[in-house]
Amino acid sequence: MSVKRMPTEENHSVKAFKGSKKNTKKLIPGRWLWFGVGMSAVAIISAIAGTLLAVSFTSKPLQKTQLNQQQQAVFDGEDITKSGLQFSALSRPVNILVLGMSVLPPDIKNPPPETLHLRYQPELNSFDGLSDVMLLLRFEPEKKKLIMLSIPRDTRIEVSGHGLTKINAANLYGGPALTSTTVSNLLGGVGIDRYIRINVLGVSKLVDALGGVTVYVPKNMKYRDDSQHLYINLKAGKQHLNGDQVLQLLRFRHDELGDIGRIQRQQMVISALSDQTLNPTTLTQLPKILDIVKEHIDSNLTVEELVALLGFMVQTTRSNMQMLMVPGRFSEKKEYEASYWIPNSSRIPAMMAQYFDLDSGAKPQVAHHPASLRVAIQDSTGSNHANLHPLIKILQEAGYSNIYITKSWGEPLEVTRIIAQQGDSESAQSIRNTLELGEVRVESTGNLYSDISIQIGKDWLQLRKSI
Repeated sequence: MSVKRMPTEENHSVKAFKGSKKNTKKLIPGRWLWFGVGMSAVAIISAIAGTLLAVSFTSKPLQKTQLNQQQQAVFDGEDITKSGLQFSALSRPVNILVLGMSVLPPDIKNPPPETLHLRYQPELNSFDGLSDVMLLLRFEPEKKKLIMLSIPRDTRIEVSGHGLTKINAANLYGGPALTSTTVSNLLGGVGIDRYIRINVLGVSKLVDALGGVTVYVPKNMKYRDDSQHLYINLKAGKQHLNGDQVLQLLRFRHDELGDIGRIQRQQMVISALSDQTLNPTTLTQLPKILDIVKEHIDSNLTVEELVALLGFMVQTTRSNMQMLMVPGRFSEKKEYEASYWIPNSSRIPAMMAQYFDLDSGAKPQVAHHPASLRVAIQDSTGSNHANLHPLIKILQEAGYSNIYITKSWGEPLEVTRIIAQQGDSESAQSIRNTLELGEVRVESTGNLYSDISIQIGKDWLQLRKSI
């Protein structure tokens, strides 16, 4: 996120200098800084207000699906916005279920006739079928936090009326209402206020409308599926991707982590998009962007609510954006007929208590004893492992005994990242305090089997020279 919060203003003295007859007060740089901050805030408010008016008059309804009374009751109908001076803002914490849809003709009961005689399976602009991506977003206006919980589509769960199956089938059987109920059951009864479904074709258009995104592709990716017209060909390295290329990055599954690797790349893209595109200028373009993607979005959000959510995101700093993943494990071979992500039911309650304020009797996570933590070290500097030995020694002297070096982090980093892979931010902060370097991030882009992943940046090499 691009808007930074400024420290409390200090009392600056304004010095006067003597002129011929009048004293002229000189405005020091600190005052100009606060003047600029104030004007930026006005610009943001004006942008949101103007956008709200423009969208209200020009966009079509976002909801494409008719929900019956029972389905509507699944979602909290309470207002989520309040009127401000010029625009609407969030009035309370809000949970939004986001589903990404990749739909082929075999996924729906009555595919369009024009697709029946094609030699490949085209992507359809539909919201039926299996959900390909599943996120639960929490907007916390008082804490100024945005929390994203990724739910693996292969999560094994009881879907009401359909037995134990993969969670992505809930949309096929009962649309957003059944999916929301199933997600709530998985996550200890968490309430879901609204839903958004976006088709994969809309994702591509959305990225293009935002001007693309610069992201680090972790490795060479090449895959060809003529039956779906799916062609993936990306080179490793930092690069600016258009909408089609972003889809290639997100849809690639042919590595050792499968769908979990996709989730890690989703978090990388989301983080990059938020850093690069969520700003007042983007908000002023919202009517145009909605006009481009509106046919590919289904949501029970009102336009006013959508703009309030975007306004909140614009003012959220990167440090207040936290990305989690449902804890669990891969199923073993021959454990089930299909491959699943098996959720860890003993760890979910603490995560939900800490990040979603869910009162289920579980206590929020607290910092674990250093000896119990699995600490993975991923080098991004390209140096040899000898440079890591002093860092490991510092950790061992602090009581961290379960330390291992794992696959290098490909993206060169200036600043070390201390990743709370399982959402344990307190333990990540303790390691940061021990090392006296780096930044803490709550996300799932580290080593899958770690509690904390330390992605070494150049700041460690600089610090090592002074040790």
